[in-house]
Amino acid sequence: MNFTVDVLIPAYHPDEKFQTLLDRLSAQTYPIRRIIVINTDREGYPESKIREPEQMELFHIEKDEFDHGTTRSRAAARSEADLMLFMTQDAVPADRHLVERLVKAFEDPTIGAAYARQLPHKEHSLIEKYTRAFNYPPKSRVKRAADLEELGIKTFFCSDACAMYRKSIYEELDGFLPDAIFNEDMLYASKLIYAGYGIAYCADARVIHSHEYSGIEQLRRNFDNGVSQKINFREFGNLPSYGEGKKLVLGTAAYLIRKGRPLMCLRLFWLSGCKLTGFLLGKRYYLLPKPLIRKLTMNQGYWKD
Repeated sequence: MNFTVDVLIPAYHPDEKFQTLLDRLSAQTYPIRRIIVINTDREGYPESKIREPEQMELFHIEKDEFDHGTTRSRAAARSEADLMLFMTQDAVPADRHLVERLVKAFEDPTIGAAYARQLPHKEHSLIEKYTRAFNYPPKSRVKRAADLEELGIKTFFCSDACAMYRKSIYEELDGFLPDAIFNEDMLYASKLIYAGYGIAYCADARVIHSHEYSGIEQLRRNFDNGVSQKINFREFGNLPSYGEGKKLVLGTAAYLIRKGRPLMCLRLFWLSGCKLTGFLLGKRYYLLPKPLIRKLTMNQGYWKD
């Protein structure tokens, strides 16, 4: 079955990784119809330095208009392809077969989304490498509503760093929730699952994408995560999310010890404490004064009203 594919990318001050992403998209074995880039800061887009593929279309919005759900919805509205591949500007295809392998999942008409395996950068820490392996294992699987009891909230795990959606189902379910501070991908994935569709994790479709966040950055990211889970209580179905975090911390600690780096556990516990603190504060955001919220959030625009 032949599907048309558009790639949709929000961009903010794009750098050399963005150029590498564009170059590798141009070299894919599966044809890409259009690459739709929504730039969120006109002044920060180095137009003269970017080699744009001929099928790329660039649109600008103001920085304070950016929102995880709404901005991607704007991009989706411009796409008429059968399949929409959402990516972030720093997620780089590991090879020429990324699009081809994601598309293959949609041969099953019940699949509404497919997401890629994320590999860490070689220079990143053992902590980040284990985290990527934990969240993106080497074995593919399809997740459905029947997996909620086993996987809990991880049933909805899906990352817009590299995730492909069937446009017809996206429109049927009204797409991303508007005004999403965080987790727009998981929120949409929850709609897919509850509507009876499947989400394919494609371990053979790979991108290079990882981050070395500081403790404060982790706190702020997880504050927004907590806010998202609190606001979208119904979509997440009151499914517990602490168990996976505990499993990740203990697994990472054991991995560091096996690798002969037990002192790195100190950094692990610091980062994990920042994540938990941010998440718990986010879940109780409504008790906090607005000035403190603005210091804790990564998404200032969300709190502008």
